[in-house]
Amino acid sequence: MNIDTRVEPLEGRLPTVEWRWDVETDILSGGFRAALVDGGQEGSVELSDEEGSVVVLDVAGGVLCGLDVVVWPEVDTVPGLAPPAGARSGRVVLPTKSARQVVSAVEVDTTLSVSATPDEKVVHLRIGGRRDVEVVRVADHLLVELDHKRRLAGFWLTEVPPFAPT
Repeated sequence: MNIDTRVEPLEGRLPTVEWRWDVETDILSGGFRAALVDGGQEGSVELSDEEGSVVVLDVAGGVLCGLDVVVWPEVDTVPGLAPPAGARSGRVVLPTKSARQVVSAVEVDTTLSVSATPDEKVVHLRIGGRRDVEVVRVADHLLVELDHKRRLAGFWLTEVPPFAPT
């Protein structure tokens, strides 16, 4: 699985993301408005694994601006789990091959794993195996992990509300 990215400086305030549960489907969603990149991709990137887990990344104007955990992998509970300190703020951009804006829905097969605190307020979603990463804060409660080749490696979701079925 290779989703190449580039990191750009964040101009202005850090966006706010609010996590929401769809109680009928158990889907966790969060997104934010981002300054657009000329010629950037519009659409979604679906990450799925052979176990049936599905995560959909929202991309607007080339900028990663949200995600939905549609089908959850098995969640490992890890007391004290916390995102790495010292993440720099930035925008994660998914460049396109051409200069024109592309509307797409891309599907990527990979391996997905999830760890969470016992109260599930902090969630770490890993793409592929463990590797050294750089962490970029793209919104107040969303951090993105990138490997040394600037490929997506994972996400940290913080301040996730409790799931409250009706």
